[in-house]
Amino acid sequence: MENELQTLRHSASHVMAQAMKRLYPGVKLAIGPAIDSGFYYDFDLEQSIGAEDLEAIEKEMKKIAKENLKIERFELPRAEALELMKDEPYKVELINELPEDAVISFYKQGEFVDLCAGPHVNYTGKVKAVKLLSVTGAYWRGDEKNKMLTRIYGTAFQNKTALSEHLEQLEEAKKRDHNKLGRELELFTTVDYIGQGLPILLPKGARIIQLLQRFVEDEEQKRGWQLTKTPFMAKSDLYKISGHWDHYRDGMFVLGDPDNDKEVYALRPMTCPFQYQAFLNRGRSYRDLPMRLNETSTLFRNEASGEMHGLIRLRQFTISEGHLICTPEQLEDEFRGCLELTAFMLETLGLAEDVSYRFSQWDPNDREKYIGTEEQWDEAQSKMKTILDDLGLDYKVGVGEAAFYGPKLDIQIKNVFGKEDTLITIQIDQMLAEKFGMEYVDRDGTKKNPYIIHRTSIGCYERTLALLIEKYAGAFPVWMAPVQVKVLPISDKYMDYAADVRSELEKHGIRVEVDTRKEKIGYKIREARLEKVPYMLIVGEKEAEDGAVSVRDRKKGDIGSVKLDEFITMILEKISTKAKE
Repeated sequence: MENELQTLRHSASHVMAQAMKRLYPGVKLAIGPAIDSGFYYDFDLEQSIGAEDLEAIEKEMKKIAKENLKIERFELPRAEALELMKDEPYKVELINELPEDAVISFYKQGEFVDLCAGPHVNYTGKVKAVKLLSVTGAYWRGDEKNKMLTRIYGTAFQNKTALSEHLEQLEEAKKRDHNKLGRELELFTTVDYIGQGLPILLPKGARIIQLLQRFVEDEEQKRGWQLTKTPFMAKSDLYKISGHWDHYRDGMFVLGDPDNDKEVYALRPMTCPFQYQAFLNRGRSYRDLPMRLNETSTLFRNEASGEMHGLIRLRQFTISEGHLICTPEQLEDEFRGCLELTAFMLETLGLAEDVSYRFSQWDPNDREKYIGTEEQWDEAQSKMKTILDDLGLDYKVGVGEAAFYGPKLDIQIKNVFGKEDTLITIQIDQMLAEKFGMEYVDRDGTKKNPYIIHRTSIGCYERTLALLIEKYAGAFPVWMAPVQVKVLPISDKYMDYAADVRSELEKHGIRVEVDTRKEKIGYKIREARLEKVPYMLIVGEKEAEDGAVSVRDRKKGDIGSVKLDEFITMILEKISTKAKE
C-alpha cells in the first residue's frame, strides 16, 4: 500500500510538471520526487509565482487527470537522450552524470516527456485526489552556490476521503507549528538585522530553557557527571588536531584570514576538543575512569540560509553536551547509562513515544569524509552494533550518516509536519583520543588510549523547546510553564488580596502573575486561556473573607473554591513530580 501511494505521488509530480509546461511554456524542469508527505517539483522559472498561483496549476492538473492520458515508459541511448533533453539543462546535467552503461529511461504522457526511472501509474486519470500546498525557493541540488529554483509542494492520495483527513491533520499541525505559536505566545522572536538562525528568546521562552537546563544539570550531577566551562572559540591549531579544520571548516565561523593571519580563530561548532583538556590536565590511570564531563554548551555552525527554520535549525544554539572517557571494558555499561539518561529525559518531557533510532555508520566509498582506518571503523561499528543489539534496541541503519570520527546512535523525532530531525546523539569514538595524546596507565602498567562517548542528554535546547511547543500546543505541563498561575481579581477592591495571594505563592517558588487591568472578569479569563496558563485563581469578596481562591483549570474549567494552602499543596505536588497531565 505504501509503495502504491509513493508511485501515485511520483506520478502526481509529473502531472504537475506537465501543467506547469502548459501554463508557463518557458519553464525548465529540475527534479520531482515523491516524499513521505507527498511530492514536490523544482522549476526554473523566468517569473516568480506565489501561493495565489497554485489554484490555477491545480486546476490544470485536474484537467490532465480528466484527459486520462496513458503514461508510457521508453528508453534511449545516451546520444538520443541528450538530444531529446537538449532544451532542459538540468536533465542534461543528470544524464551526463549517469554511468556509461546506465539505462536511460523516460516517461511520456500526452505531449509531456520527462527523464525518470519510475515507477508510475498507468494513466493520469488515477491522479484525482491531489492538493498543492505551498511554494518556496530551493537551491539546485541543495547547494547555495547554485541557482535558486522554485519548489512547489503538493500531496496526493488514492481517494478524496484520505486527502480530506490529511488536510485536516495539516490544519491542526499549522495550529501547533512552533514557528507560529511560539511567536504568538511571546516565547521567541527573530529580527532581520540580527540575522537568520539567531533567535531572541523572550522572557517566557528563556524561562523554559532555564528550567530545562537546571533539570538536566541536576540530573547529570546525580549520575556522576562533572561540569566544565570552556571557551566559545579557539585557535585553528585546536581544530587541526581534532580534524574539524579539514573535515568541518565549511560549517564553522572562522575569525581572520586562514591564508594570511598567523593566528586564526574559529567559534566552536562542538565542545569535544575543549573538554578533552580536563582529562589532559594531568596524568591519568584506569582508576580515574570513567570520567564523565558535561557542559551546557553554546555552539556556532554556519548553516546554509535555506536551512534556517524557527528554533529547529539555527546558527547559534545551546546543547546539553557531554564526553565520557572510559576503558574498553567499561564501554557497554557507560553507553547503556547514556541511553538510560536520554530515555529518562524523553519520558519526563513527554516525548518518548515520538522517537525512533538510527545507527549512523560511515560510507567506505566516501573515505575523504572520515578520519581513521577501515580497521578502526570496523571495530568501532562492530562494538556499537553489539551494544545496540544487547540492549534490544529497534533501529534503522543510516550509511554515510556517521560523524567524521566515529559511528553514532541518532535519536530521531518528527515535527508536526512529519519532517524528521535528530534530537539526541550518542557516539562512540576511538580516534580523537589518539589524536590528542589522551592516555591512561592500565592495571598492567601499560599506557592505552581510552574510548570516548560523545553524547547529549536532551539535545539542543532550542530544538527541544520547538518540539515541546508543538507537542503540547503551547499548554506546557505545570512544572515547565513560564507562568504557572494567573491571579484574576474581580474588581479593584480585591487587588490587595490578589497581591497577598501572589506573595504567598511566590514564597513557595510558584511563578505567578496578577492581572491588574480594569477589565471584566470574563475578558481576563479568556486572555489567560489564550496565554495557556495552567491555573487561573479568581478572587473576590468571598475568597478574601475565607482565605480561599476560586480555581479554574485551563483544561477542566471551573474547579471551585478551595483554601489557598490546599491549592498550594496540590500544585507543588504536580511541580515536584513533573506531572505531564
